Amino acid sequence: MSAAAVEVEALERRYGDVRALDGISFSAAPGEVFGLLGPNGAGKSTTIRILTGRTRPSAGSAHVLGHPVPAELERVRSEINLVPETPTVYLRATAKENLDLFCKLYGLPAARGDAALERVGLAKAAKRKVKTFSTGMRQRLLLARALLNDPRVLFLDEPTRGLDPQSARDLHALVAERAAAGTTIFLTTHDMTEADSLCDRVAFLADGRIAALDTPRALKLRLGGAPEVDVVLDDESDLRLALDRDADAARLNELVAAGRVRTVHSREATLADVFIALAGRSLDDGVNGHAEEGER
Repeated sequence: MSAAAVEVEALERRYGDVRALDGISFSAAPGEVFGLLGPNGAGKSTTIRILTGRTRPSAGSAHVLGHPVPAELERVRSEINLVPETPTVYLRATAKENLDLFCKLYGLPAARGDAALERVGLAKAAKRKVKTFSTGMRQRLLLARALLNDPRVLFLDEPTRGLDPQSARDLHALVAERAAAGTTIFLTTHDMTEADSLCDRVAFLADGRIAALDTPRALKLRLGGAPEVDVVLDDESDLRLALDRDADAARLNELVAAGRVRTVHSREATLADVFIALAGRSLDDGVNGHAEEGER
């Protein structure tokens, strides 16, 4: 049996003539933060729907904690959880009532819900009705709900969408904490900065296929283009120079020798740069007609 917490092999999902997933394969280890990256409609949410048993694959296989899904979903249901992209909470109930209900479903004491609200910074709002919550507060409530059963695999589908910067930082800290404790975090996002800071490895999904899979640093070094530096001169003008060009390298040496350089900053490629190199378009361009199930 594989030691992988999540394993996908030649996975396909078709909607009529559209292939939302076109034979993707990957695995995520226990305690790993694994990112599935790509623009909206690339197939990220479809992948999570299959891994959490809410959608059946058209072909291929998916295993979670060694069990095929959805065939043996009941064997792993108590050991996984999900923060969905679209908030699914009871708006007329309070935050505490929402979590009390799920504690009953999991067979857990209500105190587990109180602790989860405390962990995500909602303890003071526990008795407020969720309909009064901001988008970010509702997202934090979803996260609290997902922590109730102390999952071995936690699926996060665009988890920081709608969060303010501080709430996003708090969520990142919680992700790192859970991963350090051995939880596998499976993250889908189109936020390349978030993925770069959180993920041990990332897979780029474009047109239903995985275009590349590696650590963020390895991908940036391999596919991010030539190294460049931004130079600020003594007259406050600035230059961008490519260090692999002899003329630019010579120009930088001349400026340094003349005492004209105030600062030099290296410009490292971003994961967004990598995606453009792989897919030939930016993340904002969408995909070629590949709509995911939730977007149809």
